[in-house]
Amino acid sequence: MGAGSSTAGVQGIDVSHYQGVIDWALVAEAGMAFAFIKATEGTSEVDPQLQDNWSGAKAAGLLRGAYHFFQPGEDPQQQAENFLSAVQTVPGDLPPVLDVEIPGDASEILAGVKAWLTAVAHATAKTPILYTSPSFWAQLGTSVSGFSQFPLWVAEYGVTTPKIPEGWTAWTFWQFSESGSVSGIEGAVDLDVFQGTLPQLRQMAGA
Repeated sequence: MGAGSSTAGVQGIDVSHYQGVIDWALVAEAGMAFAFIKATEGTSEVDPQLQDNWSGAKAAGLLRGAYHFFQPGEDPQQQAENFLSAVQTVPGDLPPVLDVEIPGDASEILAGVKAWLTAVAHATAKTPILYTSPSFWAQLGTSVSGFSQFPLWVAEYGVTTPKIPEGWTAWTFWQFSESGSVSGIEGAVDLDVFQGTLPQLRQMAGA
């Protein structure tokens, strides 16, 4: 567990095929309330564990959400279509997430991120969440406005409270460790916390 406020709030994890086969019942027993699951990357890649994780998390009673790993230099509309064709959300699922962490041309990244978020918001009628780290977002410059309507999932480790990247006033989710240990998962897993209560998280999911 991290220090300070990372131990408060609603606990969850995020996973991909790197975690292998997950025993979701044990994850739920360990007190995890939600899971963000990697769905897609770039214009064509689909995570090989997506379907098992997607159904497994729900069956175990966790609130689930899916994320797309953004690849700069690849068509953002095709990246959105890749995500939308891979994941069928239902009422009670958390909003879609865009994971932005690969460097490239700053203006191209910002335009592509905005295009993906807009397309997925339109298709799902949910406001997507944006995942990034303060250090990465700072590399994109100070003109990063127009993203504050998208809830922030901030990644920062080894701190009591995370920095808020330019353009937001608060974080909604915080990935506070990339080396967590949770029953039902072999090896390390990312640990996250929701800033709010479980009823508020359920409300965000439309549950």
